[in-house]
Amino acid sequence: MASRDWWNNLRLLDFPEEGSSPQRYRVLRRNMIILMLLVTIVPLFFMALVNYYEYQSRLKEEIVNPLNVLVSKTKHSFELFLAERLSAVSFIASAYSFEQLANESTLNRIFSVMKQEFGGFIDLGLIDDTGLQVSYIGPYNLKGKNYAEQPWFHDVQIRGTYVSDVFMGYRRFPHVVIAVQHRTDVGHTWILRTTIDTEKFNELIASMRLDAKSDGFLLNKSGVLQTPSKAFGAVLESFPFPLPPVSYEASVIEEKDAQGQQILLAYTYFVHAPYVLVVIKQAGEVLKSWYTLKTEIFFIFFGSVLVIFLVVFKLTDLLVKRMRESDEKRAAAFQEMEHTHKLSSIGRLAAGVAHEINNPMAVINEKAGLMKDLIEVGSPFPEKEKFLSLTDSILQSVNRCRSITHRLLGFARRMEVQIESLDLNEVIRETLTFLEKESIYRNIEMKLNLAEDLPQIASDRGQLQQVFLNLLNNALAAVEDGGRIAVTTWEKDSETVAVVVEDNGCGMSQEVLSHVFEPFFTTKKDKGTGLGLPITYGIVKKLGGAIEVQSHEGKGTTFTVTLPKRASEAPGGDY
Repeated sequence: MASRDWWNNLRLLDFPEEGSSPQRYRVLRRNMIILMLLVTIVPLFFMALVNYYEYQSRLKEEIVNPLNVLVSKTKHSFELFLAERLSAVSFIASAYSFEQLANESTLNRIFSVMKQEFGGFIDLGLIDDTGLQVSYIGPYNLKGKNYAEQPWFHDVQIRGTYVSDVFMGYRRFPHVVIAVQHRTDVGHTWILRTTIDTEKFNELIASMRLDAKSDGFLLNKSGVLQTPSKAFGAVLESFPFPLPPVSYEASVIEEKDAQGQQILLAYTYFVHAPYVLVVIKQAGEVLKSWYTLKTEIFFIFFGSVLVIFLVVFKLTDLLVKRMRESDEKRAAAFQEMEHTHKLSSIGRLAAGVAHEINNPMAVINEKAGLMKDLIEVGSPFPEKEKFLSLTDSILQSVNRCRSITHRLLGFARRMEVQIESLDLNEVIRETLTFLEKESIYRNIEMKLNLAEDLPQIASDRGQLQQVFLNLLNNALAAVEDGGRIAVTTWEKDSETVAVVVEDNGCGMSQEVLSHVFEPFFTTKKDKGTGLGLPITYGIVKKLGGAIEVQSHEGKGTTFTVTLPKRASEAPGGDY
C-alpha cells in the first residue's frame, strides 16, 4: 500500500489535478514534445547525414564519373575528326600554289585523293583574297560565286581557320563547311574551302552505345540541334532547354523534362568548334544504386519507428489512466447539460407557443365564431356573404396556428423516454413540416424515399423528432441554396429499420469527421454550441440504436440512423 501511494504521489506531481487542467495539459504537451524530439530528431539526423554523404559518393562514383568519361571521350573523337579534316585542308593549301589549285584538273585530282583517304568530303573550292571562287569541284555550280560579304569569309581571314554550324545544302541533307586561309611569303593569300557531310557525326554519337532511354546529340552555341535527337527533334530544330553554363570540361547538371521527370544532363563545349556535346539520362534509371541504399537505411528507420512507438504507447497509457477520472466527470456533466439543453430549448419554445400564441388564438377563434353566428342569424344585408367568407378565413387561419402549435408541443409533452408504437415515416414527415418554409425559401429540394411497407417500431416520438430535426438542420446549414437533401427509410433486417439523411453540401474533412460527436466541437464558429450531434448520438444510443456518418469534402454528408423495431433502451437511465 505504501508503494502504491508513493507511485500515485509521483504521478500527481507530473500531472496536476482537474482544478488546474490547463497547466496539466501544458505539462503533458511539453513532455511529449521533449520525448519526441529526443527519440526522433537524433537518430533521423544521423540517418540524414549518412544518406547525404552516401548518396553523394555513390552518385559520383556510379553515375557522374562514367557520364563525364563518356562525354569527354566522345568530344575527343569529334575534335580528332575535325582536326584531321582541318589538317588535310591546311596541308593541301600549303603544299600547292595558287596557280596549281586554280587548275580544276589538279583540284579534281586532289579532291579524289581526299575523298578516298578521309571520306565525307562533298566539294572543294579555291577562293582568292577578294572572296571570288576561282575554281570549284563538287555537285553544285559555284564557280565564280563571291563570298566577300559572307560572315565566315571574314572569320577565316581573322582566325585562319573556320568550322561552320551544320546547315542544309542544296540536296537537303546536313553539311559542315571547313575553310583554311594560306598566306605566302610575299603576302599573297587565298582560302581553300571544303564541305563535308555529318554522317560521321551520327556515327560518333552511335558509338557512345547509349541505352534506349538515353539521348545524345550535338548543339551549336545558339541551342540548335546539329544532329538528330530521340526526344527533342530533328537537325536544325531548337533545343527546348536553355544552354548550360560554358564548360570545356565534362559536367553534369540536373533538369526536369517536359513531363516533369528528373533528368541528368551531361555536356561539354568544344574548344575549336562551335558545338556543345549533350547526353541526357533519366534520373530514375541511373539512381538504382540510391534505391539500394534506401533499402539499407530502412532498417535504421524501422528501428527508430519501433522506439517511437514504444515511447508513445507508454506515454499514452499513462495519459489515459490520469484522464479517466476527468472523463467520467465530463460524462456526468454532459448528461446533465443534455437535460438542461433540451429542457431549456424545447421548454421555452413550448411555453412561449402555449402562452403567447394559443391564448390569443383562442380569443380570436371565439370572437370570430361569435361574429359568424351573429351574421348568420341577423338580417340580410348586401355584404353578408363577404363577411361570412372573411370570418371563415379567420377561423381557418386559427386552426392552422393550432395545428402548428400542436406539433411544436409534441416535443415538450414529455422529457422522459416514453415508448409507443410509431410510424417512422409519419414522424419524419411531421418533422419536415418545421423546415418546409426554409427549404422553399432557399429552393432546396427535399426528396423523400420512404419505404411504403416499413413496419411500425416501438420508440419515443419526441426524442426521434429531435434526432431528425438536428440532422436536417445540419443538412440545411451544409447545403447551398438550390441544393438537395434526401431522406430514405427501409427495413434493414428482421430486428431493425434504418433512416438515411443525405445532402450534397460542403462535406467534412476526415479530421473534422473524427470529432463530430464530441461535445462542444463545432465548425459553425460563433453560431454553434457543438451540442447538437452529441445529443443526437446520446438519444439514438439511449433508444437502443446506432448512428454512423460518412462525408467527403465538396461532395456532401450522409448520416445513417439504425433503430430497433422493439423497445431496447440502452443502459444509462432516462433523460
